[in-house]
Amino acid sequence: MGNGTVTKFFEFIGNKLLYSFRIVGEVLILLWRTLVSFREIPRNITPILTQMAIIGYETLPVASVMAFFVGMVLALQTGMELTKYGTQDIIGSIVGLSLVRELGPVMTSFLVAGRAGSAMAAEIGVMKVYEEIDALKTLDIDPIRYLAMPRLIAALICVPILTIYADAIGMLGGAIISHLHPRLFISYGTYTDSLRLALKMKEIVVGLTKSFVFGGIIAVVCCYVGFNTSGGARGIGIATTRSVVLSFMLILVADYFLTRVLM
Repeated sequence: MGNGTVTKFFEFIGNKLLYSFRIVGEVLILLWRTLVSFREIPRNITPILTQMAIIGYETLPVASVMAFFVGMVLALQTGMELTKYGTQDIIGSIVGLSLVRELGPVMTSFLVAGRAGSAMAAEIGVMKVYEEIDALKTLDIDPIRYLAMPRLIAALICVPILTIYADAIGMLGGAIISHLHPRLFISYGTYTDSLRLALKMKEIVVGLTKSFVFGGIIAVVCCYVGFNTSGGARGIGIATTRSVVLSFMLILVADYFLTRVLM
């Protein structure tokens, strides 16, 4: 490998790092400007409620199906292993802790990012490509306040609520399969007693803290991608995919660090 090749390699790595730092800086600036615009909340109640309906209410059916079957699968898989040691009575605690600490916040956030986050990026991206955002500026309307702020507030409120709902539905699914499966056959009372003994306020706070942070990540990332969309219809499609992928990656990274800090 010649010196020229090594130089080009390090230039490539350096350019990628600089690009990554620039993206992080721009995202943080967008977050700060959005937080500053929170003072305009009283004038933007209707857009906030609209975004809450899109992010929260319209996600409920899909979240119900996802959480119910995740809880059933979790109870079934752990239950089959626990029966080998005669400890299947603790299925409730395993299902509850797994959902509240980890699966509930992460899977709900993935669902919101794929369903509502992609829509955020696509909607704002269309406005950017067809110069509607520039039109807002000419009308002296701040695009951050008008577009990003309602979506961030709605995500911060709705993702934790959806997580609580998904946790409850998942625990219900686990209880049903634990009671009806012939090799498990755990009474509902035994399941709920195990669940009640395992779930403490700390676990609930950890799950809600994660979901709150994940909701903020989804809204900020998807709005940022939307504001930086270019290239017509193809660019909108690329931006939509990019917003979901970046949200997934940052959710997983944030999940690790939050687990280290909160556990």
